[in-house]
Amino acid sequence: MLLELRDICKDYPQGKDVVRVLKHVDFSIDEGDYLAIMGPSGSGKTTLMNLIGCLDTPTSGAYLLNGEDISRAGENKLADIRNRTLGFVFQSFNLLPKLTARDNVALPLLYAGVSKRERSRRAEEALAAVGLEDRTGFYPTQLSGGQQQRVAIARAMINRPKLLLADEPTGALDTASGEQVMDLFDELNAAGTTIVLITHEPAVGARAKRLRRILDGELTPEVTAS
Repeated sequence: MLLELRDICKDYPQGKDVVRVLKHVDFSIDEGDYLAIMGPSGSGKTTLMNLIGCLDTPTSGAYLLNGEDISRAGENKLADIRNRTLGFVFQSFNLLPKLTARDNVALPLLYAGVSKRERSRRAEEALAAVGLEDRTGFYPTQLSGGQQQRVAIARAMINRPKLLLADEPTGALDTASGEQVMDLFDELNAAGTTIVLITHEPAVGARAKRLRRILDGELTPEVTAS
């Protein structure tokens, strides 16, 4: 088992009141899983993704990652997990406009202390893996939306993470580009990458092996996605 959430709750203060955004969430993910979490705006799915991605911590409950409870881990520990264990893909790509595709992909390796030559080699290898070997020197503004998202996926995979987290990865793409990105996720999962995908699009959620729906902060029983 790669990760397990046990009775997770997340509260946020709202004036004098406290709003419970996640309510007693339980689920687990094995290595090699491909899970989609679907829900409408305001359902709590992004809050859940932030907790899984160690960008936030739960109010109560336990989050076990590789068998270790990290529910109360400090920021340094969480930052190390984000850099070494997790990969992130966002709807807005989050590429730095003044860096080439190669340098955007190599950025996590810089934080990991990898040499410049090795960073460049591995970044070019990662870009080739997503079909962008001829775009290594291009800047984000010179790339289509689908190409930018593939650069973001290459960056997410550069440290060979155990878990890839994707938050609405096709939300800013046209239909054809979105299909290409989902095909790439299928290939990554087939090669052994564990994926958790947040989406509100039924066609995107149906591409995963497992599907959970979230509504008003509660997960519904699991259904077979594909």
